[in-house]
Amino acid sequence: MDTRSEIRDFLVSRRGRIQPKQAGLPTFGRNRRVPGLRREEVALLAGISVEYYTRLERGNANGVSEDVIVVIARALMLDEAERDHLFNLVRAAGTTRPPRRPPPQDRVRPMVQRIIDALRDVPAYVRNGRLDILAANTLGRALYSPLYDDPARPVNVARFIFLNPKAADFYLDWNGIANDAVAILRTKAAQDPYDRRLTDLIGELSTRSEDFRARWATHNVKLACTYVKTMHHPIVGDLTLAWESMHLPKDPDQRILVYAAEPASPSEAALNLLASWTATPDETAIVGR
Repeated sequence: MDTRSEIRDFLVSRRGRIQPKQAGLPTFGRNRRVPGLRREEVALLAGISVEYYTRLERGNANGVSEDVIVVIARALMLDEAERDHLFNLVRAAGTTRPPRRPPPQDRVRPMVQRIIDALRDVPAYVRNGRLDILAANTLGRALYSPLYDDPARPVNVARFIFLNPKAADFYLDWNGIANDAVAILRTKAAQDPYDRRLTDLIGELSTRSEDFRARWATHNVKLACTYVKTMHHPIVGDLTLAWESMHLPKDPDQRILVYAAEPASPSEAALNLLASWTATPDETAIVGR
């Protein structure tokens, strides 16, 4: 990842979405050549010189302090995910060689597998920052059976979203899901710019999917949090499920995702039906094993 270009494009995209009126600045004249704030307006709001801000926006992060990043983030009205992303980009730009760090753990520890297997009544799976599904309980595999039916390995949520035509039928809010997946991958790319497998995945998606390329160009980032997903399962039909993402302190690149339906809802009935089918002798046909 070219961190200098990433810093430039990210900052330009963030100031481009803010109008002077939003920032409490006067607007003089109607013929503004930029869609949002000018560089000098960002510098004014941050309390730094135009030259200093311009140097950073051009990707030169040498000697930039955390205090400066904080005031720039405030001036650009960055949310928590965007601020963290900017910090990660600046840190990466100041690194002359790849940091020595342990390789990402792509195997799920037996204890983690036992935990998700014990959640018999709800779908659960473990994913990493590249959106690879590393492990799942029986109901989790059943819920995501269209992903497991795809021969590509490892099972990857982003690859399914953008390269498998069944994704638009499976995810009822495909557009929102697609935006979230790209934002999560971009966040991960700034956190670990030397992850070769992540770079390869982004390259594959950029080459093969125009939808991915368009979203990647927005430079949006996101922190995982509580969501509601709507799906159309090929066996039990429509499902509306809330989900929670839980970090694993011993495996910082892994998260457990657990889904649940509203009590006494049609989605709960559909999920119970899916669970009952996974317990039949035809289970292998349901869960893709």
